[in-house]
Amino acid sequence: MTISFFSSPIGLGHASRDIAIAKYLNKITIKFTSGAGASKLIKKYGFGVNDAYVPPNFDVQSGSLQGSAKWLWQYYKYYKKCKNISSEIIQYENPKVVVSDEDFASLTVAQERKIPTVLITDILATRFTNGIAGIIEKKMNKSMKEIIKKSDLVILPETGANEGNIYRVGPIVRETNHSREELRERFSFSKKTILLSVGGTDAGLYLIKKTIEATSKLDDFELVLVSGPSIKEEFKEIRNLGFLENLHEAIYAADVVVSLAGKSTIDESNAYGTPGIFIPIKNHFEQEDNAKEAGFSYDDIFKLDELIPKYTKKSRTPIQAKGAKNAAGLIAQVIK
Repeated sequence: MTISFFSSPIGLGHASRDIAIAKYLNKITIKFTSGAGASKLIKKYGFGVNDAYVPPNFDVQSGSLQGSAKWLWQYYKYYKKCKNISSEIIQYENPKVVVSDEDFASLTVAQERKIPTVLITDILATRFTNGIAGIIEKKMNKSMKEIIKKSDLVILPETGANEGNIYRVGPIVRETNHSREELRERFSFSKKTILLSVGGTDAGLYLIKKTIEATSKLDDFELVLVSGPSIKEEFKEIRNLGFLENLHEAIYAADVVVSLAGKSTIDESNAYGTPGIFIPIKNHFEQEDNAKEAGFSYDDIFKLDELIPKYTKKSRTPIQAKGAKNAAGLIAQVIK
């Protein structure tokens, strides 16, 4: 029995939560498809993956998303390519179910072929553009709604009531078998540790520079960077862990997290009780929404020298996060 699992390669958050879910589907054959750093992360966890997708890059300057309309057009062309790629993969793998984490191309193909589909998503509509480009986005959102409606199951990693085929399972995070003290020793975190994480693209370059600038004024702190697979600058003035497959464990071990406002990083920070400062990419609606819910905005990037000492003093309040187990249980029901 096979699941074809298509994980969006835009950032690492999709792959992170998909790995967490797949760990609970250990009696089922899972074949992943993704691309870029996401494929690398999935392989690190021992899963087979078709490294087939090449996503469009965001143009981010000084922490602000540029050319939203252009990116949306690039995304549409990317979607068309992914549809052809996923069609060949689904034809070859002949899966029982197609699971997609925000890869709408594979869902379109599967639904055309009457294969059961599961969608994992943070969003039910996008808001990147307005004006003439907004008309195109409205058409894309209409198509997205049709895909959602046709899906056998839609999983949202948040709390709240279920509606029809939409199930809110709670935060989906990876688990650890180690204590915080063991992890601090493993990562050699001896001082008050600020963990700076910018995900799987180069969009967080500005945040890195502003955080280094802010922490240069602070004593008795160590700034540790997780630069991910895309940022090539070395930043020799600070400790850089580079691409880290177990970011959730570094988050647990740290005293405070500074990050872009990706949902998976926010969820892992909340689950492990590590205070976090989440700075969105300006004009990126999803990140701005995530940051707002966490109590932050883009302008907080200019207040990091005040925020970091404040948040290192916050108490740790971990939450129970059973979203991965809940999601896997729901997917297993679709397979039956």
